[in-house]
Amino acid sequence: MPQGISESQKMKLSLHRVFILIAALFFALATGMTAAQAATTINPAAAPTGTHLQTGSIGCSVNPTTELVTCSGFELAGVGNSNATATLTATYTATVQCRNHGGQIVEVKSQVTTAPTSTGSLSPKNGRLTVPELTSGPVPTAEDFIAKATCPNGNWTKELLGNTITLSSFTYTLHFAGFTGDYITITG
Repeated sequence: MPQGISESQKMKLSLHRVFILIAALFFALATGMTAAQAATTINPAAAPTGTHLQTGSIGCSVNPTTELVTCSGFELAGVGNSNATATLTATYTATVQCRNHGGQIVEVKSQVTTAPTSTGSLSPKNGRLTVPELTSGPVPTAEDFIAKATCPNGNWTKELLGNTITLSSFTYTLHFAGFTGDYITITG
Protein backbone atom coordinates (compact mmCIF):
# COMPACT_ATOMS: atom_id res chain seq x y z
CA MET A 1 0.00 0.00 0.00
CA PRO A 2 1.16 3.54 -0.65
CA GLN A 3 2.52 5.32 2.40
CA GLY A 4 0.85 8.41 3.77
CA ILE A 5 -2.76 7.30 3.35
CA SER A 6 -5.17 6.70 6.18
CA GLU A 7 -6.35 3.29 7.37
CA SER A 8 -9.81 4.12 6.00
CA GLN A 9 -8.35 4.81 2.54
CA LYS A 10 -6.29 1.60 2.71
CA MET A 11 -9.45 -0.37 3.52
CA LYS A 12 -11.35 1.23 0.62
CA LEU A 13 -8.48 0.44 -1.76
CA SER A 14 -8.36 -3.20 -0.60
CA LEU A 15 -12.13 -3.58 -0.95
CA HIS A 16 -11.97 -2.03 -4.42
CA ARG A 17 -9.36 -4.60 -5.48
CA VAL A 18 -11.41 -7.48 -4.10
CA PHE A 19 -14.48 -6.16 -5.93
CA ILE A 20 -12.55 -6.03 -9.22
CA LEU A 21 -11.38 -9.64 -8.81
CA ILE A 22 -14.90 -10.84 -7.98
CA ALA A 23 -16.34 -8.98 -10.97
CA ALA A 24 -13.69 -10.54 -13.22
CA LEU A 25 -14.53 -14.00 -11.95
CA PHE A 26 -18.24 -13.52 -12.59
CA PHE A 27 -17.46 -12.23 -16.09
CA ALA A 28 -15.21 -15.23 -16.79
CA LEU A 29 -17.86 -17.65 -15.62
CA ALA A 30 -20.61 -15.92 -17.58
CA THR A 31 -18.65 -15.90 -20.84
CA GLY A 32 -16.84 -19.22 -20.63
CA MET A 33 -18.26 -21.85 -18.35
CA THR A 34 -20.99 -22.29 -15.82
CA ALA A 35 -20.14 -22.63 -12.15
CA ALA A 36 -20.93 -26.34 -12.37
CA GLN A 37 -18.23 -26.76 -15.02
CA ALA A 38 -15.40 -24.69 -13.56
CA ALA A 39 -14.33 -23.55 -10.13
CA THR A 40 -12.06 -20.51 -9.73
CA THR A 41 -10.09 -19.73 -6.58
CA ILE A 42 -8.06 -16.58 -5.92
CA ASN A 43 -5.67 -16.85 -2.96
CA PRO A 44 -4.41 -13.33 -2.03
CA ALA A 45 -1.92 -14.83 0.46
CA ALA A 46 -0.10 -16.46 -2.48
CA ALA A 47 0.77 -13.17 -4.19
CA PRO A 48 2.43 -9.85 -3.37
CA THR A 49 0.27 -7.50 -1.28
CA GLY A 50 -1.73 -5.27 -3.59
CA THR A 51 -1.92 -7.70 -6.52
CA HIS A 52 -5.06 -7.04 -8.55
CA LEU A 53 -6.54 -7.55 -12.01
CA GLN A 54 -5.66 -4.61 -14.27
CA THR A 55 -7.02 -5.67 -17.68
CA GLY A 56 -8.61 -8.71 -19.30
CA SER A 57 -10.54 -11.46 -17.61
CA ILE A 58 -9.51 -14.52 -15.63
CA GLY A 59 -11.17 -17.69 -16.90
CA CYS A 60 -11.03 -20.84 -19.02
CA SER A 61 -13.39 -22.29 -21.61
CA VAL A 62 -13.67 -25.63 -23.39
CA ASN A 63 -14.22 -25.86 -27.15
CA PRO A 64 -16.97 -28.52 -27.45
CA THR A 65 -15.79 -29.56 -30.93
CA THR A 66 -12.04 -29.97 -30.33
CA GLU A 67 -12.16 -30.48 -26.53
CA LEU A 68 -9.23 -28.08 -26.21
CA VAL A 69 -9.13 -25.85 -23.13
CA THR A 70 -8.27 -22.16 -23.55
CA CYS A 71 -7.49 -19.92 -20.57
CA SER A 72 -7.68 -16.19 -21.27
CA GLY A 73 -4.80 -13.74 -21.10
CA PHE A 74 -4.90 -10.87 -18.62
CA GLU A 75 -2.73 -8.34 -16.82
CA LEU A 76 -2.15 -8.07 -13.08
CA ALA A 77 -0.86 -4.91 -11.40
CA GLY A 78 0.68 -4.39 -7.99
CA VAL A 79 2.95 -7.44 -8.28
CA GLY A 80 6.20 -5.58 -7.63
CA ASN A 81 9.13 -7.57 -9.01
CA SER A 82 7.68 -11.05 -8.38
CA ASN A 83 7.98 -13.53 -11.24
CA ALA A 84 5.15 -15.98 -11.90
CA THR A 85 4.36 -19.09 -13.95
CA ALA A 86 1.00 -20.08 -15.46
CA THR A 87 0.34 -23.77 -16.11
CA LEU A 88 -2.56 -25.59 -17.79
CA THR A 89 -2.97 -29.37 -17.56
CA ALA A 90 -5.79 -31.21 -19.34
CA THR A 91 -6.65 -34.86 -18.69
CA TYR A 92 -8.38 -37.00 -21.31
CA THR A 93 -9.87 -40.48 -20.93
CA ALA A 94 -10.89 -43.23 -23.35
CA THR A 95 -11.95 -46.86 -23.20
CA VAL A 96 -9.72 -49.48 -24.78
CA GLN A 97 -10.88 -53.06 -25.36
CA CYS A 98 -8.68 -56.14 -25.47
CA ARG A 99 -9.81 -58.94 -27.83
CA ASN A 100 -8.38 -62.46 -27.86
CA HIS A 101 -8.21 -64.74 -30.92
CA GLY A 102 -11.54 -66.34 -29.88
CA GLY A 103 -13.27 -62.95 -29.97
CA GLN A 104 -13.61 -62.56 -26.19
CA ILE A 105 -13.48 -58.90 -25.14
CA VAL A 106 -12.15 -57.41 -21.91
CA GLU A 107 -12.72 -53.67 -21.34
CA VAL A 108 -9.70 -51.77 -20.02
CA LYS A 109 -9.93 -48.15 -18.83
CA SER A 110 -7.01 -46.04 -19.95
CA GLN A 111 -6.16 -42.46 -18.99
CA VAL A 112 -3.68 -40.07 -20.56
CA THR A 113 -2.67 -36.71 -19.10
CA THR A 114 -1.29 -34.28 -21.64
CA ALA A 115 2.03 -32.70 -20.86
CA PRO A 116 1.34 -29.47 -19.01
CA THR A 117 1.30 -26.30 -21.09
CA SER A 118 3.26 -23.58 -19.33
CA THR A 119 4.17 -19.96 -19.90
CA GLY A 120 7.57 -20.48 -18.34
CA SER A 121 8.76 -17.74 -16.02
CA LEU A 122 6.90 -14.46 -16.49
CA SER A 123 8.68 -11.29 -15.38
CA PRO A 124 6.77 -8.15 -14.43
CA LYS A 125 7.53 -4.73 -15.84
CA ASN A 126 6.83 -1.66 -13.72
CA GLY A 127 4.84 -3.76 -11.24
CA ARG A 128 2.59 -5.22 -13.94
CA LEU A 129 2.52 -8.85 -15.05
CA THR A 130 1.15 -9.80 -18.46
CA VAL A 131 -0.16 -13.38 -18.43
CA PRO A 132 -0.67 -14.72 -21.98
CA GLU A 133 -3.51 -16.95 -23.16
CA LEU A 134 -2.83 -20.69 -22.74
CA THR A 135 -4.39 -23.49 -24.80
CA SER A 136 -4.12 -27.19 -24.00
CA GLY A 137 -3.16 -29.63 -26.68
CA PRO A 138 -2.78 -31.66 -28.56
CA VAL A 139 -5.63 -34.00 -27.59
CA PRO A 140 -4.21 -37.53 -27.21
CA THR A 141 -4.82 -39.84 -30.18
CA ALA A 142 -6.25 -43.36 -30.29
CA GLU A 143 -2.66 -44.57 -30.66
CA ASP A 144 -1.68 -42.81 -27.41
CA PHE A 145 -4.43 -44.61 -25.49
CA ILE A 146 -3.73 -47.97 -27.11
CA ALA A 147 -0.02 -47.68 -26.25
CA LYS A 148 -0.84 -47.06 -22.55
CA ALA A 149 -3.45 -49.84 -22.22
CA THR A 150 -2.49 -53.23 -20.80
CA CYS A 151 -4.21 -56.41 -21.95
CA PRO A 152 -4.27 -59.65 -19.93
CA ASN A 153 -2.08 -61.36 -22.52
CA GLY A 154 0.36 -60.09 -25.13
CA ASN A 155 -1.50 -62.06 -27.79
CA TRP A 156 -4.67 -60.00 -27.32
CA THR A 157 -5.42 -57.11 -29.69
CA LYS A 158 -6.01 -53.61 -28.28
CA GLU A 159 -8.88 -51.57 -29.80
CA LEU A 160 -10.21 -48.12 -28.92
CA LEU A 161 -13.95 -48.32 -28.26
CA GLY A 162 -15.69 -45.94 -30.69
CA ASN A 163 -15.23 -42.21 -30.16
CA THR A 164 -14.61 -42.45 -26.42
CA ILE A 165 -11.78 -39.91 -26.16
CA THR A 166 -13.13 -37.19 -23.88
CA LEU A 167 -11.82 -34.35 -21.76
CA SER A 168 -12.28 -35.49 -18.16
CA SER A 169 -10.74 -32.52 -16.28
CA PHE A 170 -8.37 -29.58 -16.43
CA THR A 171 -6.44 -27.43 -13.96
CA TYR A 172 -5.05 -23.94 -14.59
CA THR A 173 -2.75 -22.29 -12.03
CA LEU A 174 -0.82 -19.05 -11.68
CA HIS A 175 2.00 -19.32 -9.15
CA PHE A 176 4.22 -16.48 -7.90
CA ALA A 177 7.85 -17.38 -7.19
CA GLY A 178 8.66 -17.24 -3.48
CA PHE A 179 5.05 -17.75 -2.34
CA THR A 180 3.36 -20.86 -0.97
CA GLY A 181 0.38 -22.07 -2.98
CA ASP A 182 -1.13 -20.77 -6.20
CA TYR A 183 -2.61 -17.30 -6.57
CA ILE A 184 -5.15 -18.46 -9.19
CA THR A 185 -6.55 -21.99 -9.54
CA ILE A 186 -9.25 -22.89 -12.06
CA THR A 187 -10.52 -26.46 -12.25
CA GLY A 188 -13.07 -27.96 -14.56
